[in-house]
Amino acid sequence: MTAAVDHLLNLIRIPSVSSTSNLAVIEYAEKFLQSKKWQTRRLSYRDSSGTEKVNLIAAPPNQDVARNDVDLAFFCHTDTVPFAVDWTKALDPFIENENLHGCGACDVKGFLACLLAATDQVESNAFADGLRIVLTADEEIGCIGAAHLIAANALKPARAIIGEPTSLHVARAGKGYCLAKVTVHGKEAHSAHPASGASAILATARLISSIEELSKELASDRHNFFDPPFTTLNVGTIQGGTAKNIVPGRCEFLVEWRPIPSQPANKALDGIGEIIAGMRRGDSRFEYQVTTLRQQSGFETLANAPLVSQIADFTGRSETSIPFGSEASLLSTIAKEVVVIGPGDMRSAHSDREYVPIPELDLTVRLMAELMRRG
Repeated sequence: MTAAVDHLLNLIRIPSVSSTSNLAVIEYAEKFLQSKKWQTRRLSYRDSSGTEKVNLIAAPPNQDVARNDVDLAFFCHTDTVPFAVDWTKALDPFIENENLHGCGACDVKGFLACLLAATDQVESNAFADGLRIVLTADEEIGCIGAAHLIAANALKPARAIIGEPTSLHVARAGKGYCLAKVTVHGKEAHSAHPASGASAILATARLISSIEELSKELASDRHNFFDPPFTTLNVGTIQGGTAKNIVPGRCEFLVEWRPIPSQPANKALDGIGEIIAGMRRGDSRFEYQVTTLRQQSGFETLANAPLVSQIADFTGRSETSIPFGSEASLLSTIAKEVVVIGPGDMRSAHSDREYVPIPELDLTVRLMAELMRRG
């Protein structure tokens, strides 16, 4: 059994769903790194429920962990999404056909296991100067841990590598992630006399229909490095009404969009605002409230950036883009070169099918060790 596999089996057995503290994962990684003479620095915060969350910055032997102006930083989040109660093997990992299965196997405890294993492949005096490993909290619910690090000016890397499952294709561009809650207020009435009320559900239906047209407009702005090559928009949940015989006085829905890097993150939001303004002018019985819950732009690193070619040359795999949100969007505001890479395929993540191919773990360890040496 390789060191990366051994670490990953241990890490999967540690529950770290975003709603709980990630401290146990941090303690596992910190104990190992400190045993290799790495310096560590914790930056803790409390989430909205009062639960302790911890970010960890680690520096190789003989490097000052307090120094924030560094060359290369590896970022890896420590939380996972929730899992269904009937996934009995979520925290009981197993190996089958050279694939390691379990919650977080590819998203992204596999990458963390490889980082830890890679530190053991480099002599203590051979690490590149200005190197850091950064472990974050709450990525799955909005990259909150990374945002805390940036707000605290804790680190300013020239280059950043973010661990996410890409089948070891180096992703030099990614879409952003934005989310808003829209609430429509009408007027309740007995359904036998609908004219006495104003149906918030019907008004919401008209609004969503117009948002569908907006999505077609957004799709006309194309970036062919992505699949699909445009900003996607989705109305994911909707709730409204209190009973079948009451004209609904309130309805709300969540709308998300994933902007391409060349398009402002607020373009879709501005479009929704324009639609609502027109609806207000047409029917003053309704009130609309839009609450932005998350708004992160996409990122893009130039194809000729040294970090991109360095990784692609080592793996022999082509560069790519990612359609999902990640910490790269935030970190691109402080780093000049940002890429996303990791073992496994995101299409198996967030499900009871999650796994990571063991050969990709082995290649990731070799890649990380090379980057740790050369910077």
